[in-house]
Amino acid sequence: MPQPIIGVFDSGFGGLTVLRALLPLIPGAQYVYLGDTARLPYGAKSQATIARYAVESARFLEQQGADLLVIACNTATALALPEITAAVRIPVVGVIEPGARAAHAVSNSGDVLVLATSATVQSHAYRETCARLGVHATEMACPLLVPLVEEGWTDHPVTRDVLRIYLSEALAKCSPQAVLLGCTHYPLIAKPIESMLRELGSQARVVDSAQATAQATADTIATKLGKLPNTSTPATFKCYATDSVDKFQRLGSLFLQHPIEDIQLLDIGG
Repeated sequence: MPQPIIGVFDSGFGGLTVLRALLPLIPGAQYVYLGDTARLPYGAKSQATIARYAVESARFLEQQGADLLVIACNTATALALPEITAAVRIPVVGVIEPGARAAHAVSNSGDVLVLATSATVQSHAYRETCARLGVHATEMACPLLVPLVEEGWTDHPVTRDVLRIYLSEALAKCSPQAVLLGCTHYPLIAKPIESMLRELGSQARVVDSAQATAQATADTIATKLGKLPNTSTPATFKCYATDSVDKFQRLGSLFLQHPIEDIQLLDIGG
């Protein structure tokens, strides 16, 4: 089959961890990534505004020829997935359902601890999705982790201290069998999170929602488009940002763990 075009959308940089997981899993594809950096953080906006922003970005990616759209943003998935799905004519994959299903698979139907941003926790999207799967989820807002990751402090004593505080508080409330990383920034600190869990006496499995979303995308392509693309054809990707190309290049390369040479500045409205 010809190379499918996969559109990946996030309000900023975190969704690049999903793209990072997609590249080796579906190598024979073209990727178009849009980070709506001019209008982040989405979590501080109303649901109607988040939906409007996300729909504008989704339509742009569809106009770029995307055959499938990945909403690599927990806030947009939690608060605007129905509006996005209704606005485009291509399959849409969000991050919450795949992450919840992956946590269910490794938890043996036991408790799941969801670490996420305040906006995602307030939506209770993970709790409700896990409940539909028969799993009890305890949600923990970790607002300090995103700025620490964006500072590049992924293995810093301050980050470990913050993780100790958050995880100690969470483990006092539940005894999870799985800890779900409910923010696309958090895969960059997956190893410190696992290490801190062990230090605190928990054997919970850490579940990377970015990796789960990439697998769900591969499954959707196989189902909707017939089969996975030819893996002998190398993947290509291009990036758009709505603000601060220099910052996107610097932080984006950290999240993708690959240099990003070409970023186009995009104006999609206020």
